[in-house]
Amino acid sequence: MSLQMFKIFKSLPFVTISIRNTNKKAYFTSVLSNSQKRKMSFQLFDKLSQNFTDFLLNDKDNHNVIIESKDKKTYTAHSNILKYRSLYFRKELENIIPDANNIKTIKPNISDEIFEIILKYIYGGVVNLEKVEPGFIFDLMLAANKFELEELSKKLEIILIEDKITWLKRHFSLVYKSIFDKQNFKDLEFCNDIVAKYPDLIFDSSDFASLPESALMSLLKRDDLQMKEIEIWDYVIKWGISQNPSLPTNLEKWMNENFHTLKTTLQQCLPLIRYFHITNVEIYDKIRPYKKILDKQLWEDIIQHSFAPDRSVKSITLPARSVTGPKKHFSTIISEDHAAEISSWIDRETTIYPTTNIPYKFELILRGTIDGFAPQTFWNICHGHACTVVVVKVKGTDEIIGGYNPLTWDNTCDDTHNEGQWMETNDSFIFSLKNGNIQNSILSRIKNTQYAIFNVCKDYQNYFGPYFGWIFFLFSREFNFNLDEGSRCNTYSRSYHYERPIRAASGGFSIDNYEVFKVIRKS
Repeated sequence: MSLQMFKIFKSLPFVTISIRNTNKKAYFTSVLSNSQKRKMSFQLFDKLSQNFTDFLLNDKDNHNVIIESKDKKTYTAHSNILKYRSLYFRKELENIIPDANNIKTIKPNISDEIFEIILKYIYGGVVNLEKVEPGFIFDLMLAANKFELEELSKKLEIILIEDKITWLKRHFSLVYKSIFDKQNFKDLEFCNDIVAKYPDLIFDSSDFASLPESALMSLLKRDDLQMKEIEIWDYVIKWGISQNPSLPTNLEKWMNENFHTLKTTLQQCLPLIRYFHITNVEIYDKIRPYKKILDKQLWEDIIQHSFAPDRSVKSITLPARSVTGPKKHFSTIISEDHAAEISSWIDRETTIYPTTNIPYKFELILRGTIDGFAPQTFWNICHGHACTVVVVKVKGTDEIIGGYNPLTWDNTCDDTHNEGQWMETNDSFIFSLKNGNIQNSILSRIKNTQYAIFNVCKDYQNYFGPYFGWIFFLFSREFNFNLDEGSRCNTYSRSYHYERPIRAASGGFSIDNYEVFKVIRKS
């Protein structure tokens, strides 16, 4: 072969030249043949997927499996396809005895909406997630994991992590517990790193008591958990007591069997507390009342360490946690996205600020789960503060409502005849935020400026909290916003001191939590 011909062959795609081949003519013929075969190869999976989905999936005559959803709807399928696509179905089908018609029935306890997507994926490999909420994607991921569809489960995890991070943070407690329930969402283990930095996302959540023990232990093992050790102890005790609702509420009435019950519940968690890094005052105030749940040797070592810290102890000592300072998430109710939206409303911007450029700092003044839900507490703490945002989580719903007051809250009013004093401003507003099933935020600016904010007089501060016009206020006859449904967002026309209602329902409601922030412009 000439040098020129050799160069031409060498430049062809998929061609490899080996001058060691003695039969050059046979070699080049083989290479060209393979190259042509590769060029003639096609992958037409779209049509195959469509055929499997449209025809085979809907084949009612040749099926040998019936699947009944949680909603009692039935689906027909083929055992060979189910077995080779899903380990779950392979194991289930092996253990089910067919009926007289050689049909096997499976009841996986999955909703129709979710299972239809799962079944279409099994047959055609196609999943359509257009116009679905992040919560649905999360539920679909749980179902994919249940059916051991690793490819689909992994893909949905990536979508949530990369595209739905705001939703993940907002529903952190639900997501976190699911990780430990399923124990194989490895990409979502980043949640542990987030919790270590912002522990209130879990510890201050309303459903902290339902946190799985394995999840709690995984956090207690972290050396970088950003909490004081005595706070960790308090939460562990709170969690343990919540697992035993029959325990007396008054610790002074506890019997030895009560302490034994709590000790048994916390036997895996107690060794993870860093007792020798708790101050003497905290030991006396917080640890001593529960000393009966500790091993005798450990309690003796704690006492010895308090008086003679340089002496060695017999108990296992864990290193101090590397707490680098307060890094708690600024709110247990709203997200950075919400803060950006509220900030844009304050500045009357037509577009929402990016979360990376929020011009205001939201400084927490009051949090119900920390300071309590008594109406008087609001007036005691918020008195004298101006430019504040109140956010409220409505009990039993996804609703987050609130209001912005540019004026100063004042608890000194004595005008009992009028029950308080109206304050005038053009800049206050109330709102409902997008969250969960709430698809869009609602902004309602002050319309009748003379009735923007109501400073309740002293005689009524035991009942009323923050008060925006006649349309939105917190109220409780039980002196606790969390105990009754006295708070209101009115919808009737005479209440329209603001542009429009922020709730569809006009009835009273109770709250899970509320927070008040002082909004400070960043320098």
